[in-house]
Amino acid sequence: MKRIISYNLNGIRSAMNKGLLEWLKEASPDVLCIQETKAQQDQVDVGGFYEMGYRDYWHSAGKKGYSGVLIISREEPDHIEIGMGNPGYDAEGRVIRADYGDLSVLDVYIPSGTSGDFRQEIKMAFLDDFLGYLTELRRSRPGLLVCGDFNIAHNEIDIHNPKGNKNNSGFLPEERAWVDTFLGSGFVDSFRHLHPDTVTYSWWSFRANSREKNLGWRLDYHMLTEELAPRLRGAGIMNKVKHSDHCPVWVDIET
Repeated sequence: MKRIISYNLNGIRSAMNKGLLEWLKEASPDVLCIQETKAQQDQVDVGGFYEMGYRDYWHSAGKKGYSGVLIISREEPDHIEIGMGNPGYDAEGRVIRADYGDLSVLDVYIPSGTSGDFRQEIKMAFLDDFLGYLTELRRSRPGLLVCGDFNIAHNEIDIHNPKGNKNNSGFLPEERAWVDTFLGSGFVDSFRHLHPDTVTYSWWSFRANSREKNLGWRLDYHMLTEELAPRLRGAGIMNKVKHSDHCPVWVDIET
């Protein structure tokens, strides 16, 4: 069994100052996929990871203090793939993959479109290109787990105020339709597959005491290929864990 946790930290240095290492020691995942490191590797003291037996694999953005993904793993992967072969996206540090035998764990931070129309256009272009990339990747790596911050709440059950947010980035009809297409291409939403009626969230705005009021969105996912889905043994959302405006989400995969 392999437990894989995905966590958007909204800045790894800030999260470490809020007790991330103590939580990691207690949670003890086999693999931790982090989004929004907002740091270069040489800016972070990783000694605490090494003391717990973890190795670290980074894909930072060219722009300091921005984006970035990181995989922390107890087992040394057979292969690490940095980026998705698109220089524009790869400069933003959005995709990293670790292969363990026939299991591939891909950590993604999908762009946000909340800052305006230009970034929303980039987000939609990324979504299309990312799906094309995954479709090709699955030919050689069918046992694929795609986890991370998708920046999309898929259905009304995944957001606290669906009617009030229908025109907001992250819940736009075209974004939700893309998730439909993504799942239709042969992926399974692990949490929703096991918990079809559970209302719980993984992100809350810092504004208006949103977390205390549980006015959240489910933006963080573990998406499994249909080939991998029979090995799914559990999935959950750790919404009591607070180092970020997101919380960790986890899956257990039979190895």
